[in-house]
Amino acid sequence: MEEILIPQRKARKFIGEEFSLTSWKEVQPLYENLVSRSINNVQDLRQWFIDRSELESYLSENMAWRYIKMTCDTASEENQKNYQFFVEEIQPQLSAYNDQLNKKALESPYLDALEDKGFDITIRGMKKAVEIFREENIPLETQVQTKQTEYQAITAAMTVNINGQEITLPKAGDLLQSPDRAVREDAWTKISERRYLEHEKLDNLFNELRDLRHQIATNAGFANFRDYMFAAMGRFDYTPQDCFNFHEAVAETVVPLVDKMAKERKEKLKVDELRPWDLKVDVDGKPALKPFSDGENLLDKTVQCFTNIDARLANYIRIMRTMGHFDVESRVGKAPGGYNYPLEEIGVPFIFMNATSSLRDVVTMVHEGGHAIHSFEIRDLPLNSFRSTPSEVAELASMSMELISMEHWGVFFDDEEDLKRAKVEHLEDILEVLPWIATIDKFQHWIYENPTHSVEERQEAWLKIYELFSDSVTNWKGFERFKKYVWQRQLHVFEVPFYYIEYGMAQLGAISVWRNYKQDTQKGLDGYLNALRLGYTAPIGKIYEAANVKFDFSKEYIAELMAFVESELEKLK
Repeated sequence: MEEILIPQRKARKFIGEEFSLTSWKEVQPLYENLVSRSINNVQDLRQWFIDRSELESYLSENMAWRYIKMTCDTASEENQKNYQFFVEEIQPQLSAYNDQLNKKALESPYLDALEDKGFDITIRGMKKAVEIFREENIPLETQVQTKQTEYQAITAAMTVNINGQEITLPKAGDLLQSPDRAVREDAWTKISERRYLEHEKLDNLFNELRDLRHQIATNAGFANFRDYMFAAMGRFDYTPQDCFNFHEAVAETVVPLVDKMAKERKEKLKVDELRPWDLKVDVDGKPALKPFSDGENLLDKTVQCFTNIDARLANYIRIMRTMGHFDVESRVGKAPGGYNYPLEEIGVPFIFMNATSSLRDVVTMVHEGGHAIHSFEIRDLPLNSFRSTPSEVAELASMSMELISMEHWGVFFDDEEDLKRAKVEHLEDILEVLPWIATIDKFQHWIYENPTHSVEERQEAWLKIYELFSDSVTNWKGFERFKKYVWQRQLHVFEVPFYYIEYGMAQLGAISVWRNYKQDTQKGLDGYLNALRLGYTAPIGKIYEAANVKFDFSKEYIAELMAFVESELEKLK
């Protein structure tokens, strides 16, 4: 095998090679330099942007490592302390200086002379940031970040006892694929009971988050936090009404397909009632698919899978592995979920996940792998703002890779029937996840449009919205108390509010990318990579166009894509 060349970070020409963050006093002079520096021509302005990017990239990566270490071991007091130091001592200072720097750049007479591709997008974002910045929100944002880590600590500590063994919820979740219905029911009930044990604590925590967020929004002159977040997230390309149209389109075009699948499931399982613990098991009574044996085997097979797509993409995974930029196996004390964290200075990201050996883990790996490919493809863009892609684009990278890689999942499944089954499960999961995305997004709109709601009103609203996007077959009788709190398992609601509909928009784009890839492998892959390489130097619609797909969530487009997915499913069955 050829030698793996480890990328090097760019030289620190502005902050200095020996720069190290131990307190705010090391950082402040650098910000003061940027604030007070004379800018006498367009070259000075361009250099000012480059120096600012270098400083911000260092701080971003410093924060990233603190977050990564904290999530890898939530029980470590030192990790918690190191993360909190940045949140409480550094971040509040950055907010005020960023506002000053944005204003300085926007007031420069040389701004219009910056013709490099991408500056128009950066400047558009800076204008919006200046418009919504309020100094009184800085301490509130610090409180919000601190509260969000409480959610992680609560959920990371959740374990259940099954057969005398204390296991994590992701591991217990694997039992929901057991052909033995009693085993499934026991696991589902124990998981649900364990989550329910914390429902009041999480309700109270969420109330605090909601109130803080609403205060931030009203301080900035917005009617509610939803409107504030549309501005803060730079949603220039669509409106809340477009989200409502998406909800409606999913309810009309996708939910009927999910309902049909649930009816077929009930018939094939030969059960009197389809229960919540019957939704993940194989309908033919086969045991859960085991695509890999452990974390190392998962990485070996991922490298092989990516090699079959493009050797260069596989090399990205090898580089990350050599650098120790993976933590993939589930264990007690590790935060839930999975993520790809970009590391702005080195440009080699870190992948975190909770693998147990399921198909879901393969999907998570290739999903986060898509994000990682994105990080590598844009690492040489000159400014961090050019690399800060909006989530609608970031998720296009990850979700497209789920489907592109699916054409090469033979490395995970030797048996042809297992391979077909894995593809069917994933495509059905895509059909099921679109209504869930609509559910979570619509619920968040309701939450922040009604900021003084009670816990009871929230439960009522949740159930009403949940029913809109659920199949009509699954019977929750006797477990209604759990149903009221299903939303609490979605970390986005607590940690990254309004970051969820992007998965739906990107899923539609990803289905189109996959359709292109199936029609012409090389052309489809080239389009995908062309879109990724743009980073955030063009509007979202133009980036999707570069991949030869549409940024469109109309009823007609969704119906067209669902028909394609349905036809692919028919071929596999």
